[in-house]
Amino acid sequence: MSAPQPVEIWFEFASSYSYLAVMRVESAARAAGVTLHWRPFLLGPVFLSLGWNDSPFNIYPPKGRYMWRDMARLAAKYDIPFRLPSQFPRNGLLAARVAMLGQDQPWIADFARAAMRANFGEDRDIGQPEVIVDILSALDLPAAQLIDAAQAPANKLALRRQTEQAAERGIFGAPTLLVGDEMFWGNDRLEDALAWAVASGSGALS
Repeated sequence: MSAPQPVEIWFEFASSYSYLAVMRVESAARAAGVTLHWRPFLLGPVFLSLGWNDSPFNIYPPKGRYMWRDMARLAAKYDIPFRLPSQFPRNGLLAARVAMLGQDQPWIADFARAAMRANFGEDRDIGQPEVIVDILSALDLPAAQLIDAAQAPANKLALRRQTEQAAERGIFGAPTLLVGDEMFWGNDRLEDALAWAVASGSGALS
């Protein structure tokens, strides 16, 4: 029997449902024996390509009201802290640039969870550099060095290119989980993506 296929999680720090998935995915992947690859990207350019200049949850108020109630229910279900953010969507650019640096480093999961929790669990403005510095420092990471590296032209370009790759691969929202070319969109498809990775690795889907 072959090992499960790896799973890529494409996530956005301003995305409400990405918050739930980011908080759950590492432990769920470990339990399933699935290797996880973290892929931060920006939803703004993706939405613009679809003709939206804002989150659809803001463009369509009934959908937004439903989403926030759903978030509260699901956060309680998963025992994840949740506080209605005073600003939505927040600017997640700096957090994404830092995550781009760390996406293949051991600290990426801890950073992603901490930044997401700051935004959606503590109502802190992750668009402010001092908040990201606090998060990195609390993780015993070299905050000033990482902030400088995150803002370097090469890293900015890398995040821009990764966002373009998301669109090229058909990603239209976050979180999106990819098992090869098989796409699973949304926090509620996390378990399905992991199950697919395991089944495809075993040859059950061939």
